[in-house]
Amino acid sequence: MSKLFEKLKEEFLAMLPPAIFFFVMLQLVALIRVLMLKGTGIAASTPLQVTLSALILGKAVLVADLLPFINRYPDKPLIYNIAWKTVIYVLVAMLLHYLEHLVDFWRETGNLVAGNKKLLAEIVWSHF
Repeated sequence: MSKLFEKLKEEFLAMLPPAIFFFVMLQLVALIRVLMLKGTGIAASTPLQVTLSALILGKAVLVADLLPFINRYPDKPLIYNIAWKTVIYVLVAMLLHYLEHLVDFWRETGNLVAGNKKLLAEIVWSHF
């Protein structure tokens, strides 16, 4: 039990900095969306959804760090690794954001393929 608790504590402490970062940033994005959508009748994300997304993205950063190709430029200047990791993290974040919207449309249509087609037809790419 002690080793399990220590491992969980280690994972939680490793996830905390990126989760806090994403929590603050996603709350700002949610606030901007609420202000943009005010009066349009379009529902915005709830704080619980934003918090859950921040936790998922925080864990996604840790999972991405475990990928073998994440540290692609160890002998180059630091900016190479920073730029490479930024691209990987942005792609992972976009994929998770797309999947988040896909789940909503999947529930609505009852079929994954139909939900994906409806999402592609109705998505506002500038908001995405």
